[in-house]
Amino acid sequence: MIFILIVTFIGIILYETPDMIKNKHLHELKIFSIFLIIAFILSLFYILDIPIPNPVKGIEFVVNNLLHLNYN
Repeated sequence: MIFILIVTFIGIILYETPDMIKNKHLHELKIFSIFLIIAFILSLFYILDIPIPNPVKGIEFVVNNLLHLNYN
């Protein structure tokens, strides 16, 4: 399963990046790389049954405790 994940992400890289490099869209390439790495890590965690943190809990913490916006 990990092999299929790696092959899939290599395919995405080979399909998307040549045009970005050719057209010198380096900023877009950096952003694309960051999102691709995050997606790969989350997919790998999912395959390996490592619990993935829920982003809603982090957002609730920021809204309730840091911004003091308690909506009840």
